[in-house]
Amino acid sequence: MNNILNYFRLDGEQEEVSLVIANINKDVAFRGTNLWILVFAIFIASLGLNINSTAVVIGAMLVSPLMGPIMGLGLGMAINDIELLKKAFLNYLFALVIGLATSTIYFLLTPINDASSELLARTAPNVYDVLIALFGGLAGILAVSSKQKGNVIPGVAIATALMPPLCTAGYGLANWNLIYFTGAIYLFVINTVFIALATLVTARFLNFPRKHLEDAHDEVVSKRIVFGVVLLTLLPSIYFGYDIVQQNRFRQKAGRFVDSEAVFPNDYLLKKNIDAKAKLISLTYGGETIPADVIEKLQSKLDNYGLSGAKLDIKQGFSILSAVQEKPNGDKGNDQFTQLSNALSEREKDLQAFKQKVEANDAATALGKQIFGELKAQYPAISNCVVQRVIENSDDKQVPVWVAVISAQNNLGPEDRARIQDFLKVRVNTDQIYLYFDIAKPAPSPSPVKP
Repeated sequence: MNNILNYFRLDGEQEEVSLVIANINKDVAFRGTNLWILVFAIFIASLGLNINSTAVVIGAMLVSPLMGPIMGLGLGMAINDIELLKKAFLNYLFALVIGLATSTIYFLLTPINDASSELLARTAPNVYDVLIALFGGLAGILAVSSKQKGNVIPGVAIATALMPPLCTAGYGLANWNLIYFTGAIYLFVINTVFIALATLVTARFLNFPRKHLEDAHDEVVSKRIVFGVVLLTLLPSIYFGYDIVQQNRFRQKAGRFVDSEAVFPNDYLLKKNIDAKAKLISLTYGGETIPADVIEKLQSKLDNYGLSGAKLDIKQGFSILSAVQEKPNGDKGNDQFTQLSNALSEREKDLQAFKQKVEANDAATALGKQIFGELKAQYPAISNCVVQRVIENSDDKQVPVWVAVISAQNNLGPEDRARIQDFLKVRVNTDQIYLYFDIAKPAPSPSPVKP
């Protein structure tokens, strides 16, 4: 057991405490290079949120120097260093004002005002953001206190995401959207408080030397202040986290209900919308009209899926025109219904016309085949024939006529040709027929071969 615990010991890797405090103290101040880096990071994050680019937002997190004063706050409370605490707090407020001002100016000037998904993701914090900030802060202060820094600090900067919520708050100010502003600022405060809390706890755990306050009462008051700030920050996030869990459960239950119960044999589910916040399930169907009693029965089954209190809204995008029969006064309903009825009637007419053309074509094909068989039985020399009804065009009119082309291996005499023409007139029931004969020419006799 001791061998396992040795893997978790920090004694051999811990940096000199004085060096750790000096490094954090150095990163607290915002002036010169640090201040310009902060401004540029704010512009980068604002651009990333504006164009909905995750990669650009991550880049802004890596550039941002906001971790310095926040760790300074936690360390100042941990070691009772009032000067460090004041310095960190003033620089934190300065960074907050600079960040809000810069991002607000950017979003006032940019032509793109739509709220992207990257931006909206920073407007509804919950308890999971608290856990991310807490564990991120723990990893950050441990890395700062260790000789083996590695790449932990950049990872903490990405995980805790200090810069994006600050820029989102600037977007809320620029667009006078109080909900976005308060949600983003709350997320920024969550990250601040719990990164500072993680720094405080870790510094106490690693036994950083503390300065004793002259008045013991002041030390008790400072502890109460820290506890109060943590509690005030934590409680709303717990509520929002609980709300997210409940909404997710509602969506899962509603999905199972729709898949299992809201299925009708002659209808198609065109659209499904589950509003977990309003506890509303909206379903849009196409097909036969769903009777009211069926809808009521479906509503009664919500309790079986743990959806008591939920509302079911059934909409029908289009329905079979039998709805007309339900109106004894002959009224065909609203304009949309009438237009749909007319459109279906026209469609039916077009379908019937097309069907008639196909049937006529099939009949002509069958007739031509039958005529060929009859002619072949009378005149075996006929090899093939074409019998087709066509339109004869002239200057002043169009007349339907029949055309027949008959191919034969041997020449047919005048009497045979006249008899065939009379036969075709009777067979196709018209005098308007043009008959053409295609007689195969005999092959020339081969020339005698001279010896």
